Formats: sequence, structure tokens, C-alpha cells
Amino acid sequence: MNSLLARSLLCAALVSVPAIVAHASTFEAATAAMRERVPALDRAKAAGAVGEANTGLVAVRTPSPEIQALVAAENADRAVVFAELARRNGGTAEAAAREFARQMARASKPGVWLQREDGTWFRK
Repeated sequence: MNSLLARSLLCAALVSVPAIVAHASTFEAATAAMRERVPALDRAKAAGAVGEANTGLVAVRTPSPEIQALVAAENADRAVVFAELARRNGGTAEAAAREFARQMARASKPGVWLQREDGTWFRK
């Protein structure tokens, strides 16, 4: 996947709602929900309750019903976004998710738990 293209698509998916999308309502709903969820995810990351996995998904680090519900909702929406990015780019959802994981790792604030490619966890 072309890194510049991937970055552009991810920005479009997470920052704005594209005007023309094959599965617009699902994709738009997922991206809108993800934007609304950012403050709660940021708080959970700062507390160490969740981390960014190398798969592009959010992982529970300190289980609670609230954290598990937050992570489940975020991961469901991310799956929709990754599938749409793969469809648009002609790649796979897994490749889109891995690129997203790399970008989230770079953009994460200090103190956030991240997962390396080898599966080990570290605090940025």
C-alpha cells in the first residue's frame, strides 16, 4: 500500500466524511462514532486501561465493563473503516489496519501503551 495514499485515505476516514462512498451510511456512521469516541479513548489510554495493538485495533489492558464496551464499539467501527479503505485501495483490510496501527503509534502521546510488531507491549 502506498504510504502517502494510505495516510490520505486514513485522514479522510477519520477527519471528514467522504461525499461519495459505496457503503456510505455504514462507513459514515462508523467514522462519526469514532470521532465522538476520541475523548473517552484518550482518557482510557492515559489511564493505561487500553492500548493500541499492532493489528490496528484497541486492546483492553485493565478490564472493566465500561472499558470492554468502549473497546468493542471502537473495534467494530475500525473494522468497517478498514474494510472500506481496503475496498477503495484494492488492498486488504488487514493491510489497512496495520498501516493505521503504525500511524497511531507515531501519533500517540507519551504514556500510551503500544504493541510492537513482535507482539510485545511498551509504554511510549
